[in-house]
Amino acid sequence: MKGRASPQRTILVDGKPLPELLDEAMIRAVVHGFYADVRRDPLIGPIFNAAIAPDEWPAHLDKLCDFWSATLLRTDRYGGRPLPPHLRIPGLGEDHFRRWLSLFRDTVQRLCPADVAALFMDRALRIAHSFRLAVAFSRGEDTTTIAPIAGDGL
Repeated sequence: MKGRASPQRTILVDGKPLPELLDEAMIRAVVHGFYADVRRDPLIGPIFNAAIAPDEWPAHLDKLCDFWSATLLRTDRYGGRPLPPHLRIPGLGEDHFRRWLSLFRDTVQRLCPADVAALFMDRALRIAHSFRLAVAFSRGEDTTTIAPIAGDGL
């Protein structure tokens, strides 16, 4: 109806309300902080720095913020397909995913309250497992032996 504000929508994640502290500013801080660490990392930094030119990083970080906003805040800002570029990375393996997750865990624990960090990590662990399966499948490898990486095993 005209003149009436629409009701505030409660975002549920796994049946629980999204923590109020999780907002676009926190997502931006996590994405920018995390990828600053990634770019300096001796294991995965070279992979990212070879794939993304220095002048392309600002746009890429914006896209990553859109991805995490869509993933956690249920916005419609991201419309891409994150998997295909990862399938083209030669030699991408479990050590890389473990390092990615370890750096990500360190970032969210440093920047977020515990409940928000746990939410970020839950999604990151799911994404990593999905990508690991897809990479192995695309290479014709046996995916039945690939177990999810546990957050406590990083």
